[in-house]
Amino acid sequence: MRLVNHERNAIDLRTTPVHLGLGSRAKPVEGFAWDPEVLQAYSAAVAADGAEGRTVAIFDGDGPGDHWERHPAGDELVVCLTGAVTVTRDGNGAPDRVVLGPGEATVNPAGTWHVVDMTGPASILTITAGLGTDHRPRTGDRRTGRVGTSGPQAP
Repeated sequence: MRLVNHERNAIDLRTTPVHLGLGSRAKPVEGFAWDPEVLQAYSAAVAADGAEGRTVAIFDGDGPGDHWERHPAGDELVVCLTGAVTVTRDGNGAPDRVVLGPGEATVNPAGTWHVVDMTGPASILTITAGLGTDHRPRTGDRRTGRVGTSGPQAP
């Protein structure tokens, strides 16, 4: 995994997220994978950006999300590109749902538990403050696990 300076070729955000960092820098994350070692390397590479760092990525899917997550370091923007998605936020035990179609977006406030369900095949673009992201199982179990990376996390 490495951050690339001044990429001139097309970037596939499905496989190569882009890190937005201090100084208004945008750096593709070459060799990214959903692997603990890669996530740790990414976290170390962008640590100087702290809570201001953001990850831009596209996710494709079909069906319900398998976990809840929250991003304590900052807000997350979720943009529906294709299909339809429902973003559900846990508002202190009361679900708050937002249905998005192509071109529509919502903001998950910092620290708010949320899950994304895709109705049929869908794609979303996320801009995430990943530092300190927490996850919990979709089963309703309220225990959390700190991921502790500033890397991309599934929305």
